[in-house]
Amino acid sequence: MQQQNTRVYDVLAKTFAQEQVTTCFALLGDANMNWATRLEEQGCRFIYVRHEHCAVAAAMAYSRKTLDVGVASVTCGPGVTQLMTALPAAVRASLPVVVFAGESPLKSTWYNQGIDQAPLVTGTGAAYHRLHFPSQMPTAIRDAFLQARIERRPVVLGIPFDLQNLPWKGEVTLPTPSQKLRDEPAALLPSGTELTHAVNLISDAKRVVIFAGQGAAESGAGQACRDLAAKTGGLLTTTLPARGLFHDDPFSIGITGSFSTEVGLECLQQADLIVAVGCSLAFHAGGGGQLWPNAEVLHVDIQPRSISQGQTVAKHHLRADARLGIESITAELPTRENHWRNKELAERIRSEPADSAEFETEPDLLDPREAVATLEEALPKDWEVVNSSGHCSAFFAQMPFRTNKHFLTIREYGAIGNGTSFAIGVAAARPDSRFVLFDGDGSVLMHIQELETMHRHNMRILIVVMNDGAYGSEIHKLRSEGLSETGAVFGFADLAGIARGFGLHGQTITDVSQIPAALEELEHIEGPALWDLRVSDKVISRITRQAHPQRS
Repeated sequence: MQQQNTRVYDVLAKTFAQEQVTTCFALLGDANMNWATRLEEQGCRFIYVRHEHCAVAAAMAYSRKTLDVGVASVTCGPGVTQLMTALPAAVRASLPVVVFAGESPLKSTWYNQGIDQAPLVTGTGAAYHRLHFPSQMPTAIRDAFLQARIERRPVVLGIPFDLQNLPWKGEVTLPTPSQKLRDEPAALLPSGTELTHAVNLISDAKRVVIFAGQGAAESGAGQACRDLAAKTGGLLTTTLPARGLFHDDPFSIGITGSFSTEVGLECLQQADLIVAVGCSLAFHAGGGGQLWPNAEVLHVDIQPRSISQGQTVAKHHLRADARLGIESITAELPTRENHWRNKELAERIRSEPADSAEFETEPDLLDPREAVATLEEALPKDWEVVNSSGHCSAFFAQMPFRTNKHFLTIREYGAIGNGTSFAIGVAAARPDSRFVLFDGDGSVLMHIQELETMHRHNMRILIVVMNDGAYGSEIHKLRSEGLSETGAVFGFADLAGIARGFGLHGQTITDVSQIPAALEELEHIEGPALWDLRVSDKVISRITRQAHPQRS
């Protein structure tokens, strides 16, 4: 039966509800506010952000943490154009997101926010669908969720708001939801020929490193990787997104890639075989062999790669689910003499600093490495950790004793400014947890308005800002070129004062001895808080020193 006074936006909201959408990140305008109001009335939790970019960025983090489709909504025109940084980031991170975006009214011959939105969206690699026939809209929405799941990328729906406001004609019949149209694919077992080749390759190797990525973490391959490393006498390592997967193993050398430790780099130089499990072998992970010049690479993945980001990355392949592939190898592999593992190496991994370079710092500013070591010791290990981008992220990545289950970073597009949004998305996905966001001053200031969102939604987020009064990466690059750094230096904004202005607890920290007491104070604070750590810009991360040697 047709419900009396039912509008098109009522049916669209019901379609989203049938897709089991329980959380939506949104900023309202003419082209989405009626739909959003109806969806919220049906029990969907809306987190209303202060910038459209942040809606999609938060949905990305929510998707990564829940392993489900993230949902965001913006209005037409300027609401959509604000998404041009978030969408390519979601595409490159392979995150399924559905965005309900309006379009300008079809009945208007001219509309001040009218723009051809499709080319902008498709130019980012996301999909765009115009929904211009009300009777077909529910099925098109369902298909968008299915597409996002299968293709693991964002899908933007453009729906003119004059069509949304029309009375619904006929009965309301919703399509079968996407979850019922697609069973979870069966985990892929390796073929006999490829498995035999992989076993022989590993049997002949002397120094094996098991290199796990996000795919290994999502498939539950952590223990299988540990078992293979133990059986071969090899070492364990991860990409940055999978950081912490082997946090408690004495023979884990931490992150491999731009943020490798000194001991880790030394071990990779000695390796003769890298078993890459569920990772993309990206450039910043050393996929082209920059970090392991003497090693062959075996790529275990559902879609193993020979070429990635313009590099030749792997000559040997095992097409399989990460967990099942590694378990199959281990079952066929004979136990052999330990060629690498010993107490001395375990002690070096445990005790030696990630970066031993010495710098002269100002007496009233912190060495960021010392600050991170203190935070690693002080912060509870079960807090959810979000690591943003920028120069500071190289230091924050060196927190080795935290499990991957509580860690998130999304860096595939290389954009700063996303940290606050990612923290909001993680907080929405794990509402009963406590959270810490590690970010830089330049990144936090890009979307400082989202502190108000955190406060309004009473999110238990601690923002730790590594404040060097500048854009850290840029000042070091400019200095390396012997150029003026004026355009990248801004001075120390009072970030703690700004946080208090938004209703947060804010504190400036100038000595690491303040951290334990500051943490104890947080136990009596329910909502968000910000710590402004004043750090020296004289300390340069290892990857920056390597890529941009300083002129003498």
